[in-house]
Amino acid sequence: MKHKYLKNVSTISFDAEKCTGCKRCIEVCPHGVFDITDRKAQIVDKDSCMECGACALNCPVNALEVNAGVGCAAAIIISWFTGKEPACGCSDDGDGACC
Repeated sequence: MKHKYLKNVSTISFDAEKCTGCKRCIEVCPHGVFDITDRKAQIVDKDSCMECGACALNCPVNALEVNAGVGCAAAIIISWFTGKEPACGCSDDGDGACC
């Protein structure tokens, strides 16, 4: 089963102009976020990004950026380990709940 996180909250960004199509992002991404089209990587499933940062750390041309371990995706992962409700502090009502 492929994990999905909250829609449109991943911090991953990609600069296609810098991409050389080396496929390293595909090799290191544990959730299949990337694919290659016309010899360039592209993000095909942003909502599956767990913000681990492996793609950005391994990209030889710095075409990827991820704020690893931040945001709602990190809150969800931490909640899995702790058994508590996700809390990233981004809710407007101040209860600390996630989004």
